[in-house]
Amino acid sequence: MRHRRPTVADLLSMKGKRQLTMLRVVTLEEAEAAEKAGIDLVSVPPALLGLEFREAAPSVFAFPGLEYGDYITAEEYIGAAFTALKAGGDAVYCAASLSTVRRMRDEGIPVCGHVGLIPSKATWTGGFRAVGKTAASALEIWRQTKALEEAGAFAAEIEVVPGEVAAAISARTSILMLSMGAGTGCDAQYLFAEDVLGSNRGHYPRHAKTYRNFAAEYERLQEERIAAFSEFAHDVRSGAYPEKGHLVGIEDKELSAFLAELERDSAQ
Repeated sequence: MRHRRPTVADLLSMKGKRQLTMLRVVTLEEAEAAEKAGIDLVSVPPALLGLEFREAAPSVFAFPGLEYGDYITAEEYIGAAFTALKAGGDAVYCAASLSTVRRMRDEGIPVCGHVGLIPSKATWTGGFRAVGKTAASALEIWRQTKALEEAGAFAAEIEVVPGEVAAAISARTSILMLSMGAGTGCDAQYLFAEDVLGSNRGHYPRHAKTYRNFAAEYERLQEERIAAFSEFAHDVRSGAYPEKGHLVGIEDKELSAFLAELERDSAQ
């Protein structure tokens, strides 16, 4: 049986004690599955939050993501953060500036930052590739982590960074380091549910591990969907649908009375 939902203080007290599990979920079904599977943390689109989300996943710590570029000013980020927290979020993911992170922390909003490969800012680090493979690049990740810590973030996703680099950084910062392809020296292991489930036929990142083949099941269901629609269309064209059992009945005397009245009305 799950315990109460953890607080930020609870999570920080676990640093260095055990690996946390984290998934990106985008549907209520995935959120419910994460809850029942005992996943510790989930990243969610803010639109997923609400009463239904918390009924499906009452004890999972949720990070609604404030997508970079959807908000401009610190005030916009703060407003969106409070809305997300009121809807059932526990902390917010934010890749905005340090000054924005600091403003949100000043308002008591728990913030998770991002270092390493940051997809929304990947042009600065050479695109969608590993970061931290040179001493200079690794030191920059360390400096970014310390800057987030000093700005008041309580956690940071560290993405596609050599495990040795990520472990050394995690050991020297007080904030939770959430590893996406950055090894076990961090505080949590983070994957996208769609990668875990094998939901697409496209590219899977190196760090992903696929446990099921939902894409094949989706294809099978699509074939079944097309077949069912085709059979329906055939039945309509051939007269096989609707049958008598699909229709509402009327007693003969009522039908006769209706038709007689209809005949009189239409003759006028």
